[in-house]
Amino acid sequence: MSLTLYYHPLSSFCWKVLIALYENDVPFTPKLINLGDADERAAFLKLWPVGKFPVLRDEQSQRTIPESSIIIEYLDQHFAGPTRLIPEEIDLALQTRLRDRFLDLYLHMPTQAVVFDRLRPNDARDPLGVADARARLRTSYAMLEAELPRDGWAMGERFTLADCAALPALFYADKVEPLGDELATVRAYLDRLKARRSVARVLAEAEPYFHMFPQEPG
Repeated sequence: MSLTLYYHPLSSFCWKVLIALYENDVPFTPKLINLGDADERAAFLKLWPVGKFPVLRDEQSQRTIPESSIIIEYLDQHFAGPTRLIPEEIDLALQTRLRDRFLDLYLHMPTQAVVFDRLRPNDARDPLGVADARARLRTSYAMLEAELPRDGWAMGERFTLADCAALPALFYADKVEPLGDELATVRAYLDRLKARRSVARVLAEAEPYFHMFPQEPG
């Protein structure tokens, strides 16, 4: 098997890539990395000095591919399956990439800001930063509620890169800034995502690790 994915099953950005892999049944070797283990961390940093998940290694082409969106584009170009994750139509492809960026930057990143703050000592917490992150999430929710189709997927009838990004972004965002009753379209979309085969597999594999997710300080 030429592909190896360096990942952690609780990592939201890793979920994004796993969904893409499972969507087209791309064969790969999963390499779970424990960054708390000095030897595993050193080996991973040698591969990718930035030290962030996920990273895809293609031994056949001797290429190391970081960053979830770039990995999915690479898979779509070199390991294409029945689900094309980047539309061939130029304008739709651009809009798909834009929605992917929106989800990563304005849902994913604010959610991580809240989660990482929970891991800090009490005297190092950033309440203003957390408030700003929550406000960004609420703004993003409202935009998605107005823009998402009432059925189907993020870009319409076809499952794309944008949907790979949406599941982890919305799943974890809902845990730190719960989706309210006014977000019926977003909630229904998240439910459709959870029911998709590739997504359900990712969630099932992550479930044993859910206890590690940091809870709101009591």
